[in-house]
Amino acid sequence: MMPTLRTALLFALAAIAASAVSAFAPIGSESTSHRHATSPPATGLRMAGDAAPASKYSKVFVAGGSRGVGRAVVDGLLSAGSEVVALVRTDEAEAELSALDGVTVARGDAFDYKAVEGAMDGCDAAITTMGQGTDPVGENGKRVDYVGNNNVIEAAGILGVTRVVLVTSIGCGSSKEAAPPSVFEVLKDVLAAKERAENVLIKYYTNMNWTIVRPGGLKSEPATGTAILTENNLAIGSIHREDVADLVVQALNSGNTERKILSAVDPEISASANAEA
Repeated sequence: MMPTLRTALLFALAAIAASAVSAFAPIGSESTSHRHATSPPATGLRMAGDAAPASKYSKVFVAGGSRGVGRAVVDGLLSAGSEVVALVRTDEAEAELSALDGVTVARGDAFDYKAVEGAMDGCDAAITTMGQGTDPVGENGKRVDYVGNNNVIEAAGILGVTRVVLVTSIGCGSSKEAAPPSVFEVLKDVLAAKERAENVLIKYYTNMNWTIVRPGGLKSEPATGTAILTENNLAIGSIHREDVADLVVQALNSGNTERKILSAVDPEISASANAEA
């Protein structure tokens, strides 16, 4: 059985636990380790768990909102005061999300561009957390990691939605070296698809205020409130899904994260793993 994206990235944490903590530098902090000399860190972004200000966006489109990080993002947006339009495929997801005040459910498939554009119309921001992991690709040989995310990006461009947050993974693009080679080999197709979506957003949507968030190994446990976003592309570690969602909502509403690629990790989890080793 092929390992899941979560499991493989947790392997990465175990492989480098002894050195991971020194690689973390939260947004707004001073660090001498692996800093981007030409891109000073943004300031004013809190750690996960801190009280977030009211949302700057009245209606936010969410792709991937039926489970995992995306489901927690929906809750975070509602708490911040945004209305949510959630693109869903299944009856179960539609029933669950329709029961939430402030959520409009749009039934459709992210592989269908017209469905994405129709659902997003009228929104003033978009978040996509979609990912297929190491699950087999469909009959068309396509991955939602690229095609679905690309449809969200393209629809935002057509509709004039200028604020987009794309959630991918550590191991994409400039963070490739953060993942051990054995892990990268397992996930190379997944990461390549996510990286293609990143590149579309960065290279072709120059008028868009985008943010890319790359989480480390995902864990389905309660939020710790100690996770951070960092511009250090060599950062690696674990993070709880609820903390990723908290950081994504904060990033959406922070001008300090615009046009930045940020890794999302939890130094406290890595420090604990290091102490137990």
